[in-house]
Amino acid sequence: MKKNDILTGTVIDYTHEGNGVVKIEGYPIFIPKTVKDETVTFKLIKQNKGFGIGKVMSIETESPDRVVPPCIYYQQCGGCNIQHLRYSAQLTMKENQVKNLVHKMTKLNIPVRDIIGMDNPWRYRNKSQLPVQYQDGIVTGFYRPRSHDIVPIEECLIQKESHDELMNTIRQLLTKYNVSIYDERKHRGNLRHIVLRSGTKVNETMVVFVTKSKQLPELEQIADELMTRFPDVTSIRQNINSEKTNVILGRQSKTIRGNDFIHDQLDTLTFEISDMSFYQVNHEQTEKLYRKALRYAELEEKQNVIDAYCGIGTIGLFMATHAERVYGVEIVEKAIKDAKRNAALNHLSNTHFEAGKAEDVILKWREDGIRPDVVMVDPPRKGCDSVFVETLLELEPNRIVYVSCNPSTLMRDIQLLEEKYHIDEITPVDMFPQTTHVEAVCKMTLKG
Repeated sequence: MKKNDILTGTVIDYTHEGNGVVKIEGYPIFIPKTVKDETVTFKLIKQNKGFGIGKVMSIETESPDRVVPPCIYYQQCGGCNIQHLRYSAQLTMKENQVKNLVHKMTKLNIPVRDIIGMDNPWRYRNKSQLPVQYQDGIVTGFYRPRSHDIVPIEECLIQKESHDELMNTIRQLLTKYNVSIYDERKHRGNLRHIVLRSGTKVNETMVVFVTKSKQLPELEQIADELMTRFPDVTSIRQNINSEKTNVILGRQSKTIRGNDFIHDQLDTLTFEISDMSFYQVNHEQTEKLYRKALRYAELEEKQNVIDAYCGIGTIGLFMATHAERVYGVEIVEKAIKDAKRNAALNHLSNTHFEAGKAEDVILKWREDGIRPDVVMVDPPRKGCDSVFVETLLELEPNRIVYVSCNPSTLMRDIQLLEEKYHIDEITPVDMFPQTTHVEAVCKMTLKG
């Protein structure tokens, strides 16, 4: 085999990025936009020592799990890269991904339960992050795969429908007022991103204009027009990011019109959400995930919970309605302020939130006589800090409920916690249909 060869083979599996895997003489070749069990003819466009990359030329035998992607931008946009898979096949792929990681990384016999999917896997995103560029005019949209070139879009089938009309109107207003657009290659210009956030159960929307400089002369006029046209827009904010970076939001924000926050509800709880708050983008699946975490916690009366990496307090407050007391810790001070405000908003006085490194704060609490029955863990993609894992092993709570947005780092942490904990089971949750991302919640019980 050599580069540019035309080959034929059968797709036997998927990579974690959703590409089909074909093996020719034992050599794996990854081919985007193919489906398991299909026979395909492809061109070998890249060849490494361990694997190759192919480009499908034709499908000789089509799988019944193949569907026509409904999005007109599917071939250009780098977002929803498995729309060509029937949704039931997407769920099977993600569930198997978690099972394969358990087998390959832990070698433990951990039950993986059926993945929790959506009834309607479209229009679920309550947050849209739209880069802005000047091409032949001002465009908004999403990046092409492996690039920072924007595909101009007018409709996105996984974001809330109201965001489509809003983003198109904003683009028209940017053109009308001749707004200066940021050029990331030259680090010049002003407007970088537009971020839209909406409540799902509460009809409130926030618009955030991310700018390089503190001044955007036309912003107040644009804000007035938006709030006149869209009654559900209750907050318009400006976020300033002057850094040469791919990070979207800067550290400073101010309100241009309306409120500093929008609201949403999870079950019976109400949350205030700012432009910089971490809040799950899929409302329906978040409620399912948190209910599963609550069941795994097996809370009884008089039991205490520590919520590590607590963010604005969403999971901790979910637990607070069933626990004696909840202690939340988060390194981001602003998130802790939000968590305290959300506790007060929901009249939950059995909570305590504190800013700092989880491992430091938890040990301080132990010195104060606080011993948790359950520890909730919901870390970022990089997983738990190794010092925090050591602290958990020293603390020895009866149960650990681990919510993971990256099953690979969950498996890594499981291998460390398995020293003292029985890994009862894992349930995958499909938070991001039409993409390859999968979340998981894991229940662990102290041995002996």
